[in-house]
Amino acid sequence: MDEYSPASSDESPVEPRVTVTPDGPYRVGGPVAVTRKAVVTSADGESLAWSSPHPLPGPQGGGTVDLCRCGQSANKPFCDGSHQRLGFDGSESAEPEGPYDENARSLGGSGFEVRDYQKLCIGAAFCENRATSVWDLVPATENPVVRGLVMSMVDHCPSGRLTYRLGPDQPDNEPDLPVEIAAVTDGPLWLTGSVPVTLADGSELPTRNRVVLCRCGHSRNKPLCDGSHIRVDFRDGPAASA
Repeated sequence: MDEYSPASSDESPVEPRVTVTPDGPYRVGGPVAVTRKAVVTSADGESLAWSSPHPLPGPQGGGTVDLCRCGQSANKPFCDGSHQRLGFDGSESAEPEGPYDENARSLGGSGFEVRDYQKLCIGAAFCENRATSVWDLVPATENPVVRGLVMSMVDHCPSGRLTYRLGPDQPDNEPDLPVEIAAVTDGPLWLTGSVPVTLADGSELPTRNRVVLCRCGHSRNKPLCDGSHIRVDFRDGPAASA
């Protein structure tokens, strides 16, 4: 494993970018805000909304910063070099991802079309509540109230697993999201605003308005989040073991 070298604040990429370093952190550079966000839930644990962003130190005015990918930093979401001490294996296990259009299946809809690429699911659960789900509601979207509810559920999906478009030849109707990288409390990194991601082998992920990256170190679909943070009970507190 190559020796870890922390990001230098003197580096000033012109465009926002995330680079996955080999067996190391995510290197974030350019004019992109780094924040923390949390899922706002009901008394019954239903996902309702996103909290307001809490700004964190980062490259908002230029420069670079390293964000933890192994899940063991004592200074989350920032890297403290723990990946090197622990021998973190950050091998990218995600199968080559083609464009969303080639992978998503249509769920139908009246007045619009909802599409679903299940592999991108991270378990944020904005697509369902105790009473119903997007899949239950799509057949009833002739009703404009139901259609509006489905649109809202889809717009809150952080990974872009679910999308909708207003016609077969129309692009996905994406929510207006800032150029931002949010460390979701006890969860993944949520990239919004079409921030490009360069993989450790030099290739690039398809650039999308919404992308979610693993930061617990346990995803089976690295660097993408697959919801493993829920399975391993990942927490933002200091690393549990030295």
